[in-house]
This record gives sequence, structure tokens and C-alpha cells, in this order.
Amino acid sequence: MLKTLAGFALIALVAGPAGAQTGAPPPQLPPPSGTPAAATNPRPSDAIQPGASAQAGVQADAQVGFGRRVQLSPQEEVQEADRSLSRMEGAAMGIRKQLEQARQQRDVVKTLCLNDKLSQTDVAIRSARDRATALKMAAQRNDVELANHEFTILTVLRQRTEQLTAEANQCIGEESAFIGDTQTTMLVDPNLPVEDTTAFPPLDPIAISEPPKCTSCSR
Repeated sequence: MLKTLAGFALIALVAGPAGAQTGAPPPQLPPPSGTPAAATNPRPSDAIQPGASAQAGVQADAQVGFGRRVQLSPQEEVQEADRSLSRMEGAAMGIRKQLEQARQQRDVVKTLCLNDKLSQTDVAIRSARDRATALKMAAQRNDVELANHEFTILTVLRQRTEQLTAEANQCIGEESAFIGDTQTTMLVDPNLPVEDTTAFPPLDPIAISEPPKCTSCSR
């Protein structure tokens, strides 16, 4: 009986330290035979460097910022609209001067061309003035969306005026279309004879037959 108790006490003494080591890490198994050594032992260069991600983020932001359209404030759009109106009015004055010169020269073709371009330019300027007024009112209310809308339309009108100016400079008048009056020059060989000595072939004699006599007329 004492031997049995002593045996149980010995088993409990041996099992006690082993059960206390529950937080020990599990034993590492050896890698399979087909796994390369680089997969089990990663190189230091494969680790993610903190500075690399930051540099990549800066480059991405720089590329996005380069392609992004410059956004103007409503006050800056009002100033740009005033400059656009000044350029449009200057272009109209240039076309009007060309029209006056064409009228003084009595060039009908060029006058009609320039008059058409000037009329379209005046229409664009009047519409641009209305848009500029609406833009100023939107800027006073700090309505960014409406200000951007009006400024976009005004920019399109300015581009249309520039196109009309280029077309007006290409108007062709009568003096460019017609070089001058047509002149005909005839050259005569002095060795030609004065009289016509052309020999005509002889004419065949024409047989003239007398009409038959009237037998009923004789008595």
C-alpha cells in the first residue's frame, strides 16, 4: 500500500512542471523538402520600407495635381471675365476698321464678308456682357456652381470671337479675286501675201435641161 502511494506521488511530481509550461511556443517543424530556402528565410529587401510608401504617395499626388484643372474663385473669375470682354471688344474694333476700309475702296465682296463677321461678333459680345453680369451677381452671393457655369459660357463666347476674327482676316475682296481686265494680243506674220492666192479646184459644169414645151398651148 505504501509503495502504491509513493508511486502516485512521484507521477504527480513529474507531471506538475510539464503542465505549468502551457505558454511555451510550439515546436517548429522542419520545412518540406521541395520548399526553397528563400521562402523560409525572407531577405531584408523584401520587407516594406516606411519611406518607400510615402514617396509613392507623393508621386501619385503630384501626377493627379498636374492633370487637375485650375479652379478659380468667383472673384478671380469676375476679373478674368472683364479681361475677356476687353479682348472681345478690341477684336470687334479691328473688324470694324477693316469694314470701313473695304467700304472706302467700294469692294462689295469684302464688305459683305466683313459685315457678316462683325454682326456675329457683336452678338457674341452682347451675350458675353449678360453672362458677365450674371457672374458678378453669383460672385456676390458666393454661389460657386452658378459662377462656374456662367464663366464657362463666357469662355466659349470668347473663343468664338477669336475664331470670327481669324475668319475676318481671311476675307477676300474683288482685287484679290480678279487680277485685271483681260487683254488679247494678235500677232500677224508679215510674210503673208496681201491678196488671197488660194487655188480652188475647178467646178464641174452643171447640165441644165430645158423644160418641156406646152403642147396644149399651141393651137
